[in-house]
Amino acid sequence: MNTIITGLQWGDEGKGKIVDYLTEDADVIVRSQGGNNAGHTVIAHGKKYVLHLLPSGILWDGKLNIIGNGVVLDPVGLLAEIEKVEAQGVKVTTDKLFISDRCHIVLPFHKELDVAREAALGDRKIGTTKRGIGPAYADKINRCGFRAADLLRPSYFREQVKHRVSDANQVLAQFDLPQFDAEAMADEVLNAFARLAPHITNVIPLLHKAWKDGKTILFEGAQGSLLDVDFGTYPFVTSSNTTAGGSCTGSGMPPTAIQRVIGVCKAYTTRVGSGPFPTGDEGLSQYLHDLGREFGATTGRPRGCGWLDTVLLRFACMINGVTGLAITNLDGLDEYETLKICTAYDVDGQIVDLPPADREAWDKAVPIYEELPGWQVDTTACRNYDELPANAKAYLTRFAELCGAPVAFVGVGPDRAQTIVVG
Repeated sequence: MNTIITGLQWGDEGKGKIVDYLTEDADVIVRSQGGNNAGHTVIAHGKKYVLHLLPSGILWDGKLNIIGNGVVLDPVGLLAEIEKVEAQGVKVTTDKLFISDRCHIVLPFHKELDVAREAALGDRKIGTTKRGIGPAYADKINRCGFRAADLLRPSYFREQVKHRVSDANQVLAQFDLPQFDAEAMADEVLNAFARLAPHITNVIPLLHKAWKDGKTILFEGAQGSLLDVDFGTYPFVTSSNTTAGGSCTGSGMPPTAIQRVIGVCKAYTTRVGSGPFPTGDEGLSQYLHDLGREFGATTGRPRGCGWLDTVLLRFACMINGVTGLAITNLDGLDEYETLKICTAYDVDGQIVDLPPADREAWDKAVPIYEELPGWQVDTTACRNYDELPANAKAYLTRFAELCGAPVAFVGVGPDRAQTIVVG
């Protein structure tokens, strides 16, 4: 069974853990969009791993890991990540990791252009990680970017990059940001890329052969559905399609190859960066931060936290075709006496049960809540659904009803063993 794992909120839902859990029965793990602005934290073999570009299957032996064409690849960043996991005892060999030759490349000046764009926006800034992801995708759409295949021809890359560096420097000069020397930048990128070159190939035949041979393929989403450039809370979104459809366009696999879509979401809501957050709650945020939870894997920034928002989740389940929910961090609510669930918004007196497209409407959205009793029992030792407290099961039941999708997995802690399979 081929499965897409996608985030249903604003990212940081715990996808890395679910991917790691399902990887045991998978043969191929594919990362198909985003860049190293994403971060998946995985607890495996008694160690904590933070992955940004590497598919989570890299932590397993005997698995094929693919970085697909939809990813924007930072060669320097990926090399540093490989060196870090290898220092932790993980082998990243040429028969274990394959990188699409159609991946677009994040260059050093993309990061500075990211900084410049955020500075220009001022109070309207998006809150990006400043990893150059947006500018790299912009070059892709503007048809002036570089792909991995281009770096396999160093002389061609050096010649072409001069023009892009010249253009970028003109923009950077307006913000008194560092100028780039094209030759020095090409050296830095090509030196890193030399280590990655043996992994570069046309991955589409590999994927299609695995599919035709009956292998199990797992597609690992990055970020979350509400950051999707088309369906998210635009303009406070990322620059790629983070929904299930992006797994197909970002890998070269057709929709007919997919049998299951697992939507990952927390038992509450979080978001990092700028943008609307109707159910944000300072009290819940402080409580979770005091527990040492909800700090970004990529930036370390504290995440804003809020009550469960099923207006957003209902929409995310629709556009992804979710066949099963993976609800993480249920244990984060263990001590609360009363829990809130947002079931709709009041926007200027109109009750809406799906998120608006109008940016101004987000500023007016007032969440409508229903309250459920908490369970005030430690769930971290629960290993099957029947062991969960009755009020926790009632919360999950209502969760599924409001989202329109069944619960498939429940997370009650960061460890792999703290994953409950439902049904």
